[in-house]
Amino acid sequence: MLLADGRELIHFDRDSSPARDVEDKRDLEPRGDAPALRHDPLLDEWVSVAAHRLGRTFLPSPDDCPLCPTRPGYLTEVPSDDYDVVVFENRFPSFVGGPVAQPATLGLFEHHPAWGRCEVVCFTPDHDASFADLDHDRARLVIEAWADRTTELSATPGVEQVFVFENRGEAIGVTMRHPHGQIYAYPFVTPTTRSQLDSAGRHLAATGRNLYDDIVAAEVADGSRVVLSSEHWVAFVPFAARWPVEVHLYPRRRVPDLAALTEAERDDLADVYLDLLRRGDAFFGIPLPYIAAWHQAPVTDRRDLGALHLELFSVQRSADKLKYLAGSESAMGSFINDREPEAIAERLREVAPR
Repeated sequence: MLLADGRELIHFDRDSSPARDVEDKRDLEPRGDAPALRHDPLLDEWVSVAAHRLGRTFLPSPDDCPLCPTRPGYLTEVPSDDYDVVVFENRFPSFVGGPVAQPATLGLFEHHPAWGRCEVVCFTPDHDASFADLDHDRARLVIEAWADRTTELSATPGVEQVFVFENRGEAIGVTMRHPHGQIYAYPFVTPTTRSQLDSAGRHLAATGRNLYDDIVAAEVADGSRVVLSSEHWVAFVPFAARWPVEVHLYPRRRVPDLAALTEAERDDLADVYLDLLRRGDAFFGIPLPYIAAWHQAPVTDRRDLGALHLELFSVQRSADKLKYLAGSESAMGSFINDREPEAIAERLREVAPR
């Protein structure tokens, strides 16, 4: 269905759920001009300039939450009185749909409209819940939504990479407390992915093997940083962890993206992911602020080298202290971790859900 300003909304419901599409009766202004992409020639990176995001909603009260279901007297982004999982275009996007065009130039500088797409994924209508509170079936439905949107967005002209993620907690910078995640469809390959693929390419040339496969095999063989494992998945704290709490999750079978997972792998993932999130909340005994970042292979660029994996990390360094990125990390990208990766893994094993 379409919202009042023309944005798309999609319901993902359990088989027994009734149809949810209801007319959006809000009086919304049409969407404005697209953000702009500007190229940084020094770093060879693209930056989205989206000035309209300055006016986005900031930490509304539960009574004013736009991600809750619509109720009498209060119309929200979801024009129905209930939902299971819902995905809709972000009202304040960094990238928007539009014609793909060649960059314009201003001497050394390149720019063009920031085509692509930004979506919001609401996991539950319960404003006070978190992903870790979901049951298996609801988590499995979210995974199905992630996979479906990865497929659809990867087929969109001009999209080069699909990024599924969740920011949780005000310490991370969340501006909406309602449990939700996001999906970005970029018109370029992101710097982090490009750097990983460069390393994977060098490793392949030197050894004839895939770097992601070798990292998983090495962590499993060592074992000291493995947090949990299942039939289809393995989670470990990486050897050179950057964050006070950090764990990576890989499928045992290398696949490029969420859409490539089998039904059995998706079922297993629902349980494993919930397990990891609950361990995170038990790490310090507080709701852990985190970023859950699903790395997926680009749509075309060196796709055969890429590998689906989750990077889950937090800026929380103790129950009452945060890690702030100081000069070395913010300016130089050179991280310093106050906690040994082996100690992070040991703690995550200790707090396994009973």
